[in-house]
Amino acid sequence: MPDAHKLVIIGSGPAGWTAAIYAARANLDPVVYEGIPKQNPGPVLPGGQLMLTTDVENYPGFPEGIGGPQMMELFQKQAERFDAKVISEDIESVDFTSRPFKLKTHKGEEVLAHAVIIATGATANWLGLESELRLAKGGGGVSACAVCDGALPLFRNQPLAVVGGGDTAMEEATYLTKFASKVYIIHRRDELRASKIMQERFLSKPNAEVLWNKTVVDCLAEPGPHNTERLRAVVLEDTKTGERSELDVRGMFVAIGHTPATKFLRGSGLDFDDAGYIKLASRHSATNIEGVFAAGDVADAEYRQAITAAGMGCQAALDAERWLGAQGLA
Repeated sequence: MPDAHKLVIIGSGPAGWTAAIYAARANLDPVVYEGIPKQNPGPVLPGGQLMLTTDVENYPGFPEGIGGPQMMELFQKQAERFDAKVISEDIESVDFTSRPFKLKTHKGEEVLAHAVIIATGATANWLGLESELRLAKGGGGVSACAVCDGALPLFRNQPLAVVGGGDTAMEEATYLTKFASKVYIIHRRDELRASKIMQERFLSKPNAEVLWNKTVVDCLAEPGPHNTERLRAVVLEDTKTGERSELDVRGMFVAIGHTPATKFLRGSGLDFDDAGYIKLASRHSATNIEGVFAAGDVADAEYRQAITAAGMGCQAALDAERWLGAQGLA
């Protein structure tokens, strides 16, 4: 039987890498299972949502901005500088009923750990269009986070669209009205699901408009700089008549929810909220199972920002260090 690691971190991204940096500096010899690339239906990459973000302008310390993949590369290098071990595999299942905990990789290998930090994040729900996913991956004007990307020069003073009808869509669309020449909400029904106050907040803006009974069936691109593609319009289909039309927009923000990456944890005994996010007992990172901690978007449906995920990764590492010390394992 393999020796048990003091600490295993499942997942990468700002939460996982920050946890690894803190844990490695505390001599916890962390092992990071960073995951493998997959489609779900959009791309899911080690490093999380920032791997699909071309420019990050709101993370402190980068006054000129930085590419999301470049930022995650720097995070990883910093963790490895302190001898965090990184393994490019998925953890496919967990057993928290005995100690040390038993984890199984997608290759069928068993991993033992005294403490575990779960930092697997959450994936944006996409429409599933080939053109949408291509432009999202290439930084071509399609995004799943207006707060992250909406203030970028690419979108300023341009017509933009938000797909969705709930509170998140209203919040993102209202945020975009600060920068865009026009913001369209594209909704497949004839009434919004969002709360009245959120609807009124958006509709009170002079550059706001709702397009009812419409779905996006394609994204049309034009050549961008450096052999890239940029969104120029979306193709809409009327849900009642089937009629199709083009809407000229330079950005499309998909706001139809996120799905936490917790499927592999089903049956583990962990507590989840109604949306499937890991439930934390307090503002600390501890879950309902002693020795199991969570950080980042997998336990945060509210903020979903790189900096808040990194902060939660720091908390999780500190909490794990204290817990391991109390058990005489650190």
